[in-house]
Amino acid sequence: MGVSAYRIVQEALTNVLKHAGQAHAEVAIGCADGAVTIEVTDDGAGIPPDGWPAGGSPAGGQGLAGMRERAAIFGGELAAGPRPGGGYAVRAVLPLDGPSGAAVPAATAGVPARADGSGGVLGGRPPRAAP
Repeated sequence: MGVSAYRIVQEALTNVLKHAGQAHAEVAIGCADGAVTIEVTDDGAGIPPDGWPAGGSPAGGQGLAGMRERAAIFGGELAAGPRPGGGYAVRAVLPLDGPSGAAVPAATAGVPARADGSGGVLGGRPPRAAP
């Protein structure tokens, strides 16, 4: 799960660089209620008001589809879209019990809890990839 989580963060940050213009990004990773939650948000340009052209994003990439596939491997889901007031958000939830019910090792065990009770953060850094 660690590599998939890392790749989701990596692709979301790549999308910030490609599409957000001059923006700040924040990465939050938490582990609570039997799931790892990944949130990548930015305050950039977001999606144009009239949406992307019919073919998808200007780059024509498969980034969001790839992130959804990585989440689905673990029985999780991914949501992405514009934020109220501007910017964009990507949120993945990866259950620790995987799709088959077999326990998936919790790479984020011991991540400090946020003061607001919403899980842990890694100071805006993506998780380390497994060797």
